[in-house]
Amino acid sequence: MSFFDSEIVQEEAKQLFGDYQSLIQLGSGYGKFDREGKKIFIDQMESMMERYRIFMKRFELSDDFMAQMTVEQLNTQLGQFGITPQQMFDQMHSTLERMKSELEKQT
Repeated sequence: MSFFDSEIVQEEAKQLFGDYQSLIQLGSGYGKFDREGKKIFIDQMESMMERYRIFMKRFELSDDFMAQMTVEQLNTQLGQFGITPQQMFDQMHSTLERMKSELEKQT
């Protein structure tokens, strides 16, 4: 069975990307959130990034041809911006840490 034929993989991908889209839409109003709303948003983004990291690790560890092609495509796309997947995750983490820091200064 192909990596992408797995119902578990399909369901997780659907849930992950749906949740991501919802968070991005919600985040467009981040500046209007109160302090608690900002904390919740940051926590949800951290959770999303961890879920995404795990999902991508599954691709990397799979010996399925299509999963490996997906990893290569991601590497190529990010490479066009001069970054690796790890750097992408690091930058996302850094952004969330900066958001937390700014939130703590508001106390």
